[in-house]
Parts: sequence; structure tokens; C-alpha cells
Amino acid sequence: MKMKFRAHDTFFIRKGWLSKGMKYVYKKPNVFVDKNENPMDVLGIGANMVKALRYWLQAVGLTEEKKSGQRTQKFTDLGNSIYTHDRYIEELGTLHLLHYKLATNKENATAWYFFFNEFFMSEFTKEDFVRSLENFVLINDENASVALRSLNDDFLCIINTYLSRYKVHIGKISPENNIDCPFGELGLIDILNKEKKIYKKSIPIVKDFDPWIILAIIVEQSKGKKEINLNDLLTAPCNIGRIFNLDSISLLDLLHKVERIGEIKIIRTAGLDIIRINKNRTFQECIEIYYKNIEK
Repeated sequence: MKMKFRAHDTFFIRKGWLSKGMKYVYKKPNVFVDKNENPMDVLGIGANMVKALRYWLQAVGLTEEKKSGQRTQKFTDLGNSIYTHDRYIEELGTLHLLHYKLATNKENATAWYFFFNEFFMSEFTKEDFVRSLENFVLINDENASVALRSLNDDFLCIINTYLSRYKVHIGKISPENNIDCPFGELGLIDILNKEKKIYKKSIPIVKDFDPWIILAIIVEQSKGKKEINLNDLLTAPCNIGRIFNLDSISLLDLLHKVERIGEIKIIRTAGLDIIRINKNRTFQECIEIYYKNIEK
């Protein structure tokens, strides 16, 4: 299994970064590799930040690069939808989608994948996480040699991605400071004990979710199956339960929202606990419907 750590160079996603990245990729697909124009001048950020931004655009599923030849970037289908309908990333649904793509990106954002899908502690310290991640790396590739520093840096980057700096450094940073990561709005990590640096996974607010976004993820993860076990939705890697730290109550609340738009049926009789998907939708189609509904 291919794994990647610390590709962000310790820079988490800043507000406005992804929009800026999309704007320049749209104008100039070779913005990150152009020999004639320095990407630092074009993007107005330092060399390490340029590297980090190039990485983040791909890690959250907005762009992809060719594997060989000139490594120009192009939008993914998701990237096209977001650039068309929400290029300043103002909608919570957009953040939910980008978080989903990041947290399921096992190859390029291994620590994020691990944190949401394979790391089962709901309350934890940096040491807990790094030790577990180290074991995960060894189990998946006994020859892998990853520096501890990289795993520590990934942990700090995850915390800075999902926890507003205002919470981490109370009193030192103004809440208006735009150095925060927009993913902090998702409510997925909180501080349990500031002195001892104990963190916890939080269940986000159910009313913040749009049913079409939830359906998009269920459809993509169902891989064509029409009936899905509720337990799989809750506990299978990359599905909504794991990605959004849901418990069985919040999961059912979300599924009822999707049921109300007529797209699924929840069946809990005769010992069955399943949902049935009513129509043949694709991930991309659900996203387009989500954006069209907002634009109305």
C-alpha cells in the first residue's frame, strides 16, 4: 500500500487558499511547474506554501496531475462543480465534500485516512495517535520507514485543520484572524483538556448537513449496491459514520433527512436494519442537484 506523510510541509489549508489555487489552475494549468513564471510570484505565497497548496488541491479532490510528462493540473469532476457553483467555498456542503475526499484519500493523505477510519479512540493525545499510526504503517508495510517527526507533524496539521486556532490559543488569537482552516467549521475535533492536551472527536450538528451531500457519499461508497446495512454505513471505512464521527442516533437522524427527499427507504423490520437506495444516481449527479437547489 502506498502511503504519504507530511506532504503539506506543516502548512494546513488557510482560508482562501483553495479558491486561489482553483482560480490559477483554471487560468493556467501549469501554474505550479511553469519554467517562465515563478509560481511564488503568481500565487503571492512563499515556496513551501506553494508546495503545500499544490498538494492540498489534489488531497481534497479538487485537481489531479498527470503521472508523467509535464505535471500540469486539471480539475476533477468535483473540482469543476465546485469551481462553477461555489468557487469561494462558502457552503458547508462544499466543506463536507472536500473533507470526505481528504479523509478517504488513503494514498496521499494517509494520516487523515487513518484518523477518521482506523483510529478508534474518541479521546486522545498526540502520543496516542502517533503510536497507533506508527503501528498502522508497520502492519501495512513492514519495510516502510517513516520519520516520527513526520507523524507528529501530521497530527498537528490534523488538529490545525479541524480545530480553530482561536480555541487552541484562547486569548492570543483574534477570532477574525484568517489563518484558520475553513474545515474548523465542521465541528469534528474539540479540546477536552487544554493543559494536558487531550483532544476528542466530536459529532457534528446534524442540521448542518444537506441530504444530497450525504446521499452522494452513500452512493459512491455503495459501489452499485441498492441495499446497504446500517452497520456498514456506521462503521465501514470511508462511509458516512466514520468520516463524520457519527453515532447510531446521529446516523439515523441524517438518514431520515435523506429519506424525506424520497431517495432512500430505511427498513428496520424482520431483523433487517438496512437502507434501500430508490434511484440510480451517481455521486456527481447528487452534487449537481445540491448546487442547483442552493442556487434556487
